Amino acid sequence: QVQLVESGGGLVQAGGSLRLSCTASGRALIFYGMAWFRQAPGKEREFVGTISPSGGATSYVDSVKGRFTISRDNAKNTVYLQMNSVKSEDTAIYYCAASTRMSRTSANEYNYWGRGTQVTVTS
Repeated sequence: QVQLVESGGGLVQAGGSLRLSCTASGRALIFYGMAWFRQAPGKEREFVGTISPSGGATSYVDSVKGRFTISRDNAKNTVYLQMNSVKSEDTAIYYCAASTRMSRTSANEYNYWGRGTQVTVTS
């Protein structure tokens, strides 16, 4: 079992930056592909990006490419989402998730989820 806890959410002005963290317990994250998803009010959960177990491969949804960066520190059992140049449409609850498979973009392929952290972009 893996327990995931997100942190770092909050209010940020449009154009600003925020870094989210996802810390795991229960098992080493090195065994898992990790991803960030988000869910805005009234919308379905959306894939944001994923990172391979070693951190050598990442992929992102087009709407965040060039603005968001996923990284991981397996020694700290933590995954990060660096959000730059945020926009109002980035407002959502952000979830991290772990999968025994690599580079998956579908929520159905993730076995473990955190409870999420709210990000609100203000104008």
